[in-house]
Amino acid sequence: MQEHILIVDDDNDILELLEYNLSNAGYDVLGFLNTKHVRRVLQEEEIDLIIMDRNLPDIEGSTYVEMLRSKNINTPVIFLSAKDTQEDINDGLLKGGDDYITKPFDIEELQLRIKAVLNRYNINSKETQKDLEYKDIKLDLNLHKAFIDNYEVDLTKLETSLLHILIVNKGKVLDREFLLKQIWKDSDNIHQKTVNVAIKRLKEKIDPFKNKDYIKTIRGVGYLLN
Repeated sequence: MQEHILIVDDDNDILELLEYNLSNAGYDVLGFLNTKHVRRVLQEEEIDLIIMDRNLPDIEGSTYVEMLRSKNINTPVIFLSAKDTQEDINDGLLKGGDDYITKPFDIEELQLRIKAVLNRYNINSKETQKDLEYKDIKLDLNLHKAFIDNYEVDLTKLETSLLHILIVNKGKVLDREFLLKQIWKDSDNIHQKTVNVAIKRLKEKIDPFKNKDYIKTIRGVGYLLN
């Protein structure tokens, strides 16, 4: 399975260098010059690793990672930064970094560090996660894929998380506020209509012919997996 790496670095030359080399190494790479769209991408896409600069125009990188950790976003992070004192390195690791590489850097060393972090993360995930099943739906939590009647359904990370929490709580009515807190984490900044739209898209994907009725809408309350 192709692994997905998100890079945030405000130096366009470094960003292009990383995108080129990591793409050639077989990774699917998304690059950003700032953190503006990072939260949305992490919520909607399956990102396996973040490479984060610290000297960013909108926020200090370690402060941003600390904020992600406070929202229970635990995607592994490698800091790639010109901040190179031992105090800087310790600060980055204490604020949620899984590894720290100083600039200038060797691309081969970076690739080895990436493999090491991903291997640790994948081993830990596989030890704790099991497949979930509901009727003819199978949710593979290690591959982050859903299957209906053994046919793969193309879900985003957000949709996979929604289906996961619905299956775990099958038979219970889940209100929109609960789903906001569980899936979007920062519910104060997300409107409840966002849940409606996400559920609608999920229903369209897992029940395109509208004949299985997996998810029931409980008017004025929330949603129920039959």
